[in-house]
Amino acid sequence: MRHLIALLLPLLLLSACSAPENEYQIPAQKWEDVVVLIQSRPTVVTVGMNEFLVLATLERGKPVHDLIISLRTGDEQPWQQAIQDGHSGVYRKAVVVPPGVDTLQVQLRRKGEDDERTLYFPLFSGRPALQ
Repeated sequence: MRHLIALLLPLLLLSACSAPENEYQIPAQKWEDVVVLIQSRPTVVTVGMNEFLVLATLERGKPVHDLIISLRTGDEQPWQQAIQDGHSGVYRKAVVVPPGVDTLQVQLRRKGEDDERTLYFPLFSGRPALQ
């Protein structure tokens, strides 16, 4: 019986740590040497106010904390600057996701430099935009 418990316990813990099957993870993108990953709160994007976390790291996982990051959910929406969360490489901002939106636009710029880039992150995988 102990052997069975010892065998099943790691499997139970592993399944508890995995994401639900219907949860969509927004794919990471790269700008120069920065890897940009987006997380949303709630984890499934809904119409209305959603918080987005932008995680900026180098390929080896070192946080990038010298960025100015702005977000918007459509060309007609104004850019909203994300708040830097210490020197952790995490930037956060709550923005309204209107009906029909399927993309989050993330504008990146290094502090003290003019070069900037806009990345487009799909908010859904294989399902229609929010209605």
